[in-house]
Amino acid sequence: MAADPSFHGVSRAVPAKEIRSAGLDRPPAAVPPLDRVDRILLDELCRDARQPNNALAAKAGIAPSTCLARVRALRESGVVRGFHADVDPALAGRSLQAMIAVRMQGHARARLESFMRHLAGLPGVRNVFLLGGAHDFFVHIATSGTDGLNAFVIEHLSSNPDVALTETNLIFQHAHATGWR
Repeated sequence: MAADPSFHGVSRAVPAKEIRSAGLDRPPAAVPPLDRVDRILLDELCRDARQPNNALAAKAGIAPSTCLARVRALRESGVVRGFHADVDPALAGRSLQAMIAVRMQGHARARLESFMRHLAGLPGVRNVFLLGGAHDFFVHIATSGTDGLNAFVIEHLSSNPDVALTETNLIFQHAHATGWR
């Protein structure tokens, strides 16, 4: 576990695996350049990570044993960080989604990565993006309704003296990109 520094009374331990999956504690890996077969495998895994190895191999034009070794190498090198369930927030009781832009106070800039980990561990947070530009973060959240959204912004963002500004944008629709190419 890595320690998550306190943000004005809020702290929690963050598992190292969670930090790596957020891309914050990436070991410098010497990943060989991806070839055409790797790109086909990535594209197909993005479309359907549950497809059988033999079907994946056929789509890439390689033997199943080669496919298994290639996917294992992609995972071990960190190119493939994991396989995840795509949960419909509305069907899981969180029908309101929002993208919250967050700008930090100047004195808090040294703690951006720690604050990112903190945000990623909060209930309802689906993604956190550290940005360059006018805002420091985009926080994608799913909640049960406007009361939950309001409570999230007040309790976790506006009340934090390190946060200078928040802008909340409701998400009406979302489409997943397919593939990796």
